[in-house]
Amino acid sequence: MNKKAFIFLPDGVGLRNFALTNFNTIGKALGYEIVYWNNTPFKIKDELGFDELVIENQQLHPMTTVFTRARKRSELNVFDKKFKETVYNTYNFPQSYKGIKNAFKSLYVDFLVATKSSERGVVSIREKIKKLERSTAKYEYCKKQLLEHKPDIVFCTNPRPTQAIAPILAAQDLGIPTASFIFSWDNLPKATTLIEPDYYFVWSDYMKNELLQYCPYVKPEQVFVTGTPQFESHFDVSLLQSKEDFYNTHHLNLSTRYICFSGDDIVTSPLDQYYLEDLAVSVRELNQLGYNLGIIYRKCPVDFTDRYDAVLKKYDDVIISIDPLWRPVGTSWNEIMPTKEDFALQANICHHTEFVGNIASSMVFDFVAHDKSCLFFDYEQPQLQKGIRDIGQNYKYIHFRSMPNNEAALFVHNKKELTTIVKAILDENKSNVPVGKKWFDVVVGNEPTKASENIWEGINAIVK
Repeated sequence: MNKKAFIFLPDGVGLRNFALTNFNTIGKALGYEIVYWNNTPFKIKDELGFDELVIENQQLHPMTTVFTRARKRSELNVFDKKFKETVYNTYNFPQSYKGIKNAFKSLYVDFLVATKSSERGVVSIREKIKKLERSTAKYEYCKKQLLEHKPDIVFCTNPRPTQAIAPILAAQDLGIPTASFIFSWDNLPKATTLIEPDYYFVWSDYMKNELLQYCPYVKPEQVFVTGTPQFESHFDVSLLQSKEDFYNTHHLNLSTRYICFSGDDIVTSPLDQYYLEDLAVSVRELNQLGYNLGIIYRKCPVDFTDRYDAVLKKYDDVIISIDPLWRPVGTSWNEIMPTKEDFALQANICHHTEFVGNIASSMVFDFVAHDKSCLFFDYEQPQLQKGIRDIGQNYKYIHFRSMPNNEAALFVHNKKELTTIVKAILDENKSNVPVGKKWFDVVVGNEPTKASENIWEGINAIVK
């Protein structure tokens, strides 16, 4: 009899890895009945033709967000003390005290953090969150769905959303094995894993060690090292267009060499547009020297600001926008859904541009998969004022310590050096690719094309 796997989507983040790749096809070939247990507004049955079971009840306990916010802050305090650091607290965002409701919640969070920032205190908060969510109608609703459909495993595609807590608890309380995929390279040091499944799937040995370090309640035998489906498309040559087709599709000039500028969200890089402008100035300077260069600007899929518009207009002689093929199915950042077509678009942009310029993003790995360099901007802009976050903070984060050395990316520490560094990359006198590949292996693992297969092998082992 076929085994039934519930692929649980607490939000839209997991779609990219588990609905738009070959993950479903591989699972079916292994004889699994796959049902997407869907907590998102994305219509999986209508759009992709896959079986889905929609979670209609999405009501959290009113106090859950208070305790999950307190959990994160308390855990980060524990990490700072335990590892003798100050960096962990920089992962916190300021709380809002505007309005009675916000003020009450934030003050309650502050009280909990003041009294629970110890290992024992964090355990008590974790238990309280479970108690709150077990008392909800959503928990009972999910339990009912599980009893009716009887899956052999619930595989959660993202452990960060509060929406994941009740469904995972319901499965565990019914004795159904649960697993979760750590979806991003910075999830663990940020204390963002809100669920405690029976098993964890991670990208690499490096990430496994992080998981055991930051989640002392996890045992090594609960962890599967599999890689991530996120980068598989970069190794699929069938997605690549010829240079002529790619250039014609996007109205590019065949004699021009293009540099990619990959935009960031407003939290990571609030002054991102000025770095794009700096690159445009460098390109104009080099074009004066006889280079024939342009910039492809790929915006961050979840950035809806108009902050780049003036720069795009001012430098329209050298910058062309190619927007990601994502689409909104809701209003928040995690309801902007990727598409299969965007995998191909991103792979082609990597393949047909000279290198990428960016602030602190994992695009370094996307480009190194195509043997292309990544330039990281790391200098302050004159527009930096009090209350605006300095991008230099990004490079101090723990996940950047995974770099084999500082040559794993090409850092620009001074705006005056930018044109020289861009020229050196174009003239093939500068590259981060050799060390970047080592960094890729550390973070992503050395089997980037086999992640989906490896995950199914892990699921199989759990179910058996």
